[in-house]
Amino acid sequence: MCQLLGLNCATPTDATFSFTGFCQRGGQTDHHADGWGIAFFEGRGLRHFVDHQSAANSPMADFIKHYPLKSKNIIAHVRKATIGSVCLENAHPFVRELWGRHWVFAHNGDLKDYFPHLHTHFQPVGSTDSERAFCWLMQELAKSHAALPSVAELTLTLRELVPQVCAFGSCNFLLSNGDALWAHCSTKLHYLVRQHPFSQATLKDHDWTVNFADLNHPGDRAAVIVTTPLTDNEHWTAFEPNELKVFVDGLPQP
Repeated sequence: MCQLLGLNCATPTDATFSFTGFCQRGGQTDHHADGWGIAFFEGRGLRHFVDHQSAANSPMADFIKHYPLKSKNIIAHVRKATIGSVCLENAHPFVRELWGRHWVFAHNGDLKDYFPHLHTHFQPVGSTDSERAFCWLMQELAKSHAALPSVAELTLTLRELVPQVCAFGSCNFLLSNGDALWAHCSTKLHYLVRQHPFSQATLKDHDWTVNFADLNHPGDRAAVIVTTPLTDNEHWTAFEPNELKVFVDGLPQP
């Protein structure tokens, strides 16, 4: 199974610490070595990097670790291929345009015999069940709303749509349009919120400890969502099965 990493922040936040630990799971400390990717918003713009190589050994992943990456919404993925071959077009996260906005999606799970009816505008490029699910969600959101709705309206619509995908198997996913980050758990997902007063954190997968009090201001805040906790000295909250959460400005919304 693949692994997911998402950050939703109140202010543009450096994701190097989380991404560095997460990359080790792409072939170093775990077996998710069938490609990786990351997408992060900069205002309305988006930077998107994918690679079919393992994250632990990818020169591009090494470049991202040293890139001054600061964003309010970030989604990353390391892949263990189950449906679809190991190739660039099957690397997550996937990106589509809807209502003049970039949308980013990454998935962990297996959707058996999942071939939804898709219209012309949203079609998969690769051969994964994940990209098919993303295209269907985008298609159904477009059918449900004539223009970009509020985060609350989008959340209500997703609560109606996601069970139709989950009927075919497990569907842990992260989705963002730059305004918010939606996270759905079928089997396993965790989150925490880092905010004032900040403390130290130590990665599980890499020998690195950071004191966030030295790097952040009182108004900074970041929600970190991940398949398996990244650190061993912070309190992570497990999602309930079939739970959908939306995060805005670094906080889960009611």
